[in-house]
Amino acid sequence: MRTLSTQFRSIKRPNPNPKLCKSSSPTKSELKFNAKPKSESESWCVYLILSTNHPIKTYVGITNNFPRRLKQHNGELNGGAKASRAGRPWICACIICGFADRSEASIFESKWKAISRKAPRKNQNEHLSEQSEDPSLPLLQHRQAALKKVKGSLDCTHLEFVWHLDPL
Repeated sequence: MRTLSTQFRSIKRPNPNPKLCKSSSPTKSELKFNAKPKSESESWCVYLILSTNHPIKTYVGITNNFPRRLKQHNGELNGGAKASRAGRPWICACIICGFADRSEASIFESKWKAISRKAPRKNQNEHLSEQSEDPSLPLLQHRQAALKKVKGSLDCTHLEFVWHLDPL
């Protein structure tokens, strides 16, 4: 019978001298007890940012450290998305917290982006002709309408939605 360590060479073989090991692998209860509690900056969130320079646009992403990620988008740190280079600086429009893991946040982000792409947009020229109206308003309303559809299709009862720029 083949062992895992011969089939998958990256897996370390057990120590042949048991006296050198304190104990065998920890139990699930030991792992839970010893695990570091997730701080707010380590939990996954989905965010919506808004550009403050022409062209005004929005960007949806995920991160486990939003302050660092916003600095990356704004070019203050390396690693910002190529799509967010134009339109710097960016500000936070909405942040959604409470995802169990990266996978759950990715599914939510993907669904929000897909619904935003498919949803019809109001004619932006109508909004630009009105001098008093903020040009970012139709973009934020479009993202908010798409978010409402995402909330209707996924269980979001455990999530916290915080709008910093509420388009209502």
